[in-house]
Amino acid sequence: MPRHHTDAPFDLKHLKETAERCSNWGRWGSDDEIGTLNHVTPADIVGAAGLIRRGKVFSLALNFDRNGPQRGLWGNRFNPIHTMLATGTDAVSGNQDAGGLRYADDAVSMPLQCGTQWDALGHIFYEDKMWNGYDATLVDSNGAQRNGIEKVKDRMVGRGVLLDLARHCQRDCLADGTAITCADLDATAAAQGVEIRSGDFVLVRTGQMEDRLASGEWGGYAGGDAPGLAFETADWIFGKDIAAICTDTWGCEVRPNETTDASQPWHWVVIPKIGISMGEIFFLQALADDCAQDGVYEFFFCAPPLPITGAVGSPINPIAIK
Repeated sequence: MPRHHTDAPFDLKHLKETAERCSNWGRWGSDDEIGTLNHVTPADIVGAAGLIRRGKVFSLALNFDRNGPQRGLWGNRFNPIHTMLATGTDAVSGNQDAGGLRYADDAVSMPLQCGTQWDALGHIFYEDKMWNGYDATLVDSNGAQRNGIEKVKDRMVGRGVLLDLARHCQRDCLADGTAITCADLDATAAAQGVEIRSGDFVLVRTGQMEDRLASGEWGGYAGGDAPGLAFETADWIFGKDIAAICTDTWGCEVRPNETTDASQPWHWVVIPKIGISMGEIFFLQALADDCAQDGVYEFFFCAPPLPITGAVGSPINPIAIK
């Protein structure tokens, strides 16, 4: 069973040792900007397409609206603000007739990481560097000059694997502060009869999002306490050569964090040092129910970001097809 986060606190020295041990800097050349997505080969994508057997499609995204999870606990993130620029009321009142076309139009204002989203490799810095050793100052007021989200716009496709930790532990939702260990990930994969391979997009379900949706109240979901991946899983991610890691929580890693020496210490390692793409706030309930029903936990996965030049994150509508 997953352990509570307070069982194994660590210090900044251990964080830095892990960061250096798990570093992929230079592995794909000094100019690389896509990190572990390099693990996905054309053969992997062809093989993933072969996993489509029933043509059943699952959206893994929350709707983007004012009812989203942001409650002001973290930085400047807020829920999407949807504004109508032209409406049917305008049309039937005759306000548009001079132009000869009646129509509706709209706009949205939102932080790029307020809902289901990818973290770009320019999102987190390790000291004064980001992924592949690029200087952190290359992310400036004009955006990320290196490691922007647009660099991976055609790379987010391949074999997806769901690791349903909540169901494996016979829980509707793992408790806040529950740290998911390497052994937990391996035991879940074994129980589900699925192998984690190089180039996989691995999705981890804790049940936290479903718990909040069922209660009708997000509470501290966005920035508060949560179940999540233990710091030690940085070694698991590095060793497995997976393409990306995604969860149904706000920040993937366990909160409260396992150290008081750093905030989001797992982020310090996995994004800037390992170079892994990270997906957060994934809706996994329907996919998980289907996987439990047919016993198949692998699927074709596709989740391209919006190619916003220089952005350090992007909203997405991830798709799983079985």
